Amino acid sequence: MSIAIPFDNTYAALPDGFFTRLGPTPVAAPRLLAFNAPLAAGLGITDLPGEDDLARLFSGNATPEGAAPLAQVYAGHQFGGFSPQLGDGRAILLGEVVDSGGTRRDIQLKGAGPTPYSRMGDGRAWMGPVLREYLVSEAMHALGIPTTRALAAVATGEEIMRELPLPGAVLTRVASSHIRVGTFQYFAARQDRAGLQRLYDYTLARHYPEATDPVEFLEAVIARQARLVAQWMSVGFIHGVMNTDNTSLSGETIDYGPCAFMDAYHPATVYSSIDRQGRYAYQNQPQIVAWNLAQLASCLVALMPDREDAIQRFTAAIHAVPDRVHAEWLTLFRAKLGLATAQDGDEALIVDLLSLMAQNRADFTNTFRALGGAAARDQFLDREGFDTWETRWTARSAGEDGVAERMRLANPAYIPRNHRVEQMIEAAVAGDMAPFERLRQVLAHPFDDQPDAADLASPPAAGEEIQATFCGT
Repeated sequence: MSIAIPFDNTYAALPDGFFTRLGPTPVAAPRLLAFNAPLAAGLGITDLPGEDDLARLFSGNATPEGAAPLAQVYAGHQFGGFSPQLGDGRAILLGEVVDSGGTRRDIQLKGAGPTPYSRMGDGRAWMGPVLREYLVSEAMHALGIPTTRALAAVATGEEIMRELPLPGAVLTRVASSHIRVGTFQYFAARQDRAGLQRLYDYTLARHYPEATDPVEFLEAVIARQARLVAQWMSVGFIHGVMNTDNTSLSGETIDYGPCAFMDAYHPATVYSSIDRQGRYAYQNQPQIVAWNLAQLASCLVALMPDREDAIQRFTAAIHAVPDRVHAEWLTLFRAKLGLATAQDGDEALIVDLLSLMAQNRADFTNTFRALGGAAARDQFLDREGFDTWETRWTARSAGEDGVAERMRLANPAYIPRNHRVEQMIEAAVAGDMAPFERLRQVLAHPFDDQPDAADLASPPAAGEEIQATFCGT
């Protein structure tokens, strides 16, 4: 097998208390399902072998030269309850590369077998969540939203048991890092100040070299997370498991478990089957990210020389998070209405449209995409109500230049709709990867009109609605 991965590993140089060194568990009969050749090229992965060798490599059956495989440890609040030790229960970090843009990236196998952090799990993943994460993370990237990315998906040739036997698979995930709020919580919970300082120094150098102290560090993390959550909301995305162990210090979307994009708009929408109280509903995401960042702030207090001053400064920063998310939200939703300037009354105009959409169960994506054309009115049962709103919007946007183009670039025509993703998984399990490939190609250009893919822009018909999405474990 000939493949060159230019590993340059730094996390593996941290003390052993940050991880457990181990390799992936081999699988029975690896078979390549998908490979992201453009991403591989950007990572400096060259001289690609054939599919069989790629399958061996990205299933974990072969360890490439220069890899330093390990499972990371972290803690986390899961639905508000704290677990002092979680960690990579089914993931192995192979190592890091520096991409063509100069950014350091982790290469991780997900579903690579049991680790000391598996908590009685089998360490495996089944094909459905692997293909979902591949598709949705790449769609998120095409939408311009910071995210982990998918390099490869490999079928293992083994069945794994969930409620019933299911085909196994491994995802190769690429991230700016896998450092989480929960990583800081792990060391803080153990009152390991030396470990916490080492983690802070490492994260500062890797992601926020411009920050000069923990307060500036926290504010920089807040800025990225505020923008990220606003971007999610601007495309109707619901993360589904916004636990602190799924809040990335790099500011990327991480963990595509029970995530979903809304069809009919309603602010209280929840899809995740495990979010029974609606903690992570669409409308709650700004408050939840503030809560998660407060947990990070509580960890950083120990690194400040003056505890009382630290608490005061961190508290002020955390209290400002919802307003920072809202400011980003307002900018993004102005753009969705084609507005480049800010005026009094813009927020009311946006909120009134969203209220009409909720009352009429208008499709989130299609409504925004159709604004300015005759089809927008068709999204509403209360067409006179929409007409009244449209008159206000027309008057507001009259003085703006480039409204139509701004809206086209802010309002995608295509998202990974839940019912299409489920249909794709069903076909893939039956051996047909054509729906996956078609979705992948269309979602790579979400802002382009693609007449041959009009069906992929349609909301679910009666009987096609997905009421619940599920965690990949």
